[in-house]
Amino acid sequence: MSQALEGLRVLDFTWVVAGPVIGRALADFGATVIRVETSKRIETARHMVPFQNGKPGPENSALYSTCNAGKLGITVDLQTEAGQALARDLARWADVVIESYAPGQMQRWKLDYDSLVVDHPDLIMLSTSIMGQTGPSSRLAGYGNVGAALSGFQDIVGWPDRPPLGPFGPYTDYIGPRFSLVTLLAALDHRRRTGQGCYIDVAQVEAGVYLQAPEMADYAAQGTVVHRVGNRDRAFVPHGVYPCLPEDGKERFVAIVARSDDEWQQLARAMGRPDLADDVALGTAEARRACEDELERAIAKWTANQHPQDVERRLQALGIPAHVSASSRDFCQDPQLAHRRHLVTLEHPLHGATTVEGPRYLLSETPGVVARAAPTFGQDNEYVLREILGYSAERYVELRDAGVLV
Repeated sequence: MSQALEGLRVLDFTWVVAGPVIGRALADFGATVIRVETSKRIETARHMVPFQNGKPGPENSALYSTCNAGKLGITVDLQTEAGQALARDLARWADVVIESYAPGQMQRWKLDYDSLVVDHPDLIMLSTSIMGQTGPSSRLAGYGNVGAALSGFQDIVGWPDRPPLGPFGPYTDYIGPRFSLVTLLAALDHRRRTGQGCYIDVAQVEAGVYLQAPEMADYAAQGTVVHRVGNRDRAFVPHGVYPCLPEDGKERFVAIVARSDDEWQQLARAMGRPDLADDVALGTAEARRACEDELERAIAKWTANQHPQDVERRLQALGIPAHVSASSRDFCQDPQLAHRRHLVTLEHPLHGATTVEGPRYLLSETPGVVARAAPTFGQDNEYVLREILGYSAERYVELRDAGVLV
């Protein structure tokens, strides 16, 4: 069975998460993706937890492993002229080049779009950065936590009477790639129809802002500034995360929301509180909002003596959205994720086996496949240079011995 992107050739100069996730998705569906890095300046994700078997090390990061599975990997010192020349040869081979260096870095190496397109007029190139390649803030470098702050997420997450907490993790690192991927696929379709390549400049902050479009529109129309509301919602009442019985000495919680007046009444009856269900004064979301503190205390009192899984099952059976606030163990044991084969075990040259997340999309006719574990340092140097680029054995040895392939 063929894959949707079989035959597509991708050169990946990205690092950490926001860039590598793009190449990973392309590899899942058949693209040949060559990832370029160097052990002289080890990329950040290789230093990030969690680590295989709990042992820190640049070859042990599970984050790096899941973001780069399915790719070929080579090490190239791009600070050298020979390394830059090698990268240009790879760019001539590629249909698509993706990069996530600080704006201006690719230009200094003469690996920017304007330099590469001279010999490759149908090249598609995508740059992803915090603020984009142009403008007064384009030189700002940072990770997804900075992107989350600039796109407004940090300030609106947390309790109303406390400092902001922000969403867990580098939020825009996981938003930006989705915008990048769909735009890149559109560029490939455009090239298929017209023969023309293009340059795509993705600003991760702009991608993040898009997910607050209703709030931006409300401000533009009404001057409304969004404020922190904790676990509550601006439309649904009740909406929260409630304590349950501890497990293994650790606190456990369950998330519950009533999306309609009928769901609220069912929730109240499931709690053994028909008095609340039948109270006409609580018949609308706005009415319930006026006494939200009391309702949350009543729900918390009910959940506190139950296991979160029991609450989840009981409410879901009634059609009320509820779910355990999942731990890492819950995630790995989730029957829905297991059914969709979300976690995939792969052979690994150093660890014997490693587990990564599977393709994010299930396609019936051209399914995604995680073909191999993420590359170790320089794992595919000889294969890429000799088999893909056609370098001679002598040329490969010369570059290797000169310290270019590190």
